[in-house]
Amino acid sequence: MAHLGTMSADKYTGYEGLNRIGRGAYGTVYKAKDRQTGNDVALKKVFVPLTEDGIPMSTLREIALLRQLNSHDHPNIVKLLDICHGQHIGKELIMYLVFEHVEQDLATYIERNPKGFSTLQIRGLSGEILNGVDFLHSNRIVHRDLKPQNLLVTRDGHVKLADFGLAKTYDFEMKLTSVVVTLWYRAPEVLLGLPYATPVDVWSIGCIMVELYSLQPLFCGTTEGDQLSKIFRKS
Repeated sequence: MAHLGTMSADKYTGYEGLNRIGRGAYGTVYKAKDRQTGNDVALKKVFVPLTEDGIPMSTLREIALLRQLNSHDHPNIVKLLDICHGQHIGKELIMYLVFEHVEQDLATYIERNPKGFSTLQIRGLSGEILNGVDFLHSNRIVHRDLKPQNLLVTRDGHVKLADFGLAKTYDFEMKLTSVVVTLWYRAPEVLLGLPYATPVDVWSIGCIMVELYSLQPLFCGTTEGDQLSKIFRKS
């Protein structure tokens, strides 16, 4: 069994770890196997800061919201299968979000199609991205980090949004950093540290749609300042 960070096999035996498949702003994602069904799953390991009363109410509310969203079984949202908690480390609790496993993300899908996509294909992909984001927004969730790596593409070419929801409430002071999150799809108001809402996701979708046509990212900044300069030069 592969080691999933500090996860202990005897404390968390429902899933057998296979290998790390990604790292985001709020946690590390592993491919794992459900011991009961034998199905592959995506296991996201995150750290929840604890208060004197235990798990923060904001986190509990987000867990309830994620479960509610899951009940809709939306075709363009990655399916949440389970939420479990593991061991305590200091004043933090390790939590595991278990999602359906999809083999490729949109970035990989683009790489595997070097000749590009037809207008009809791009319309289909864009429509499914917009459909998923509209569903999130209608349920008071702003994704904040839409990018090809967070858009999963199934074997039959359908899009599912991933990496949303619970993570955004772990720490309201938490900022997106260039260490683990690409700047290229980030809206100007986020780069400038200004208040933001659902339009930041629309900006990201626009950048992704351009990339589907050109097969290259629209703005490839190396720092927040450089990213803003590239945006201003094209505006």
